[in-house]
Amino acid sequence: KGMTPPQRILFPPEEICMDWQQRQRPGPGLCNLGSTCYINVILQCLTYTPPLANYLLSREHSRLCFQQGFCMMCIMEAHVRKVLRSSASAIWPRAVIRDLKFIGEEFEPDTAGDAFEFLCCALKAMQSLSGSSNLDISSQTTTIVHQIFGGLLKSRVTCLRCQGVSDSYKAFLHILLDIKEASSLTEALEDFVTPKQLDGKNCFKCRKCEKKVTISKRFTVHQVPKVFTVCLERAADHTGKKISMFVEYPEYLDLLPYMSDTAGEPLLYSLYAVVVHSGDTCLDGHFFCYTKASNGLWYKMDDESVDNCGIHAVLRQQAYLLFYAR
Repeated sequence: KGMTPPQRILFPPEEICMDWQQRQRPGPGLCNLGSTCYINVILQCLTYTPPLANYLLSREHSRLCFQQGFCMMCIMEAHVRKVLRSSASAIWPRAVIRDLKFIGEEFEPDTAGDAFEFLCCALKAMQSLSGSSNLDISSQTTTIVHQIFGGLLKSRVTCLRCQGVSDSYKAFLHILLDIKEASSLTEALEDFVTPKQLDGKNCFKCRKCEKKVTISKRFTVHQVPKVFTVCLERAADHTGKKISMFVEYPEYLDLLPYMSDTAGEPLLYSLYAVVVHSGDTCLDGHFFCYTKASNGLWYKMDDESVDNCGIHAVLRQQAYLLFYAR
């Protein structure tokens, strides 16, 4: 609704399976190759994303891939197969480190990085399949990556002078939430969809009024993703000062209240991965994560170590990234 239909379907949506097709114990931990904990947590969270893992384990991508040189999807397929089929206690994610500069120019093998930035770059690299960037925007949203992680945001701008309304749409793979004044994920989401008044330097030019006016701008989720990924922004400012307060987040989340159309049945999501940052500032510290394996049990994954834990421990963390599956 409100968008041009895709000219080409790159991956059939009916072939995406949200439930694990194979159930087993979790795979091994990942060796830290020198300040690579921010990479390890994202690799683990992506490995335990059921629809992505199902697709990569099928090897459908590599059978059809004709990409010359670097291909992030081929790297992830090999990695996920190795992790979920390995009997080792820990494995070395060498292929990811080897091609780190292709994933993001800002990443260097022996330098600490940010987990959210690596997630953004990894998904973008997986999304940039050969030839897909030459297609129309609607067609680009039909890749396997966007169909799993992607949704649509609706931006509604209302002129407070003439009450004229203008809508636009933007694809997203994750949402960044301000938590400075939020004690819970639901509070942060409510603030995200609350209309904001823009005036002064932020005025918009209204086509009807033909002048710059004060406007109200509101974002809502227009189309939900199969996997909802949220970053709780913990950087207080550009100095790296960290917001360390606990932000409550539920095991089950209903996205219906944050939709463009709030009528209908609840849109329920289940938590399956959490990334945590420990440290006094955002510029240093350590990343570890909690993931729900295909056997339905939760595990704390801290580089090489993989330890069983309960949901109560998972929900008490100073979360940085949250992964929810529909």
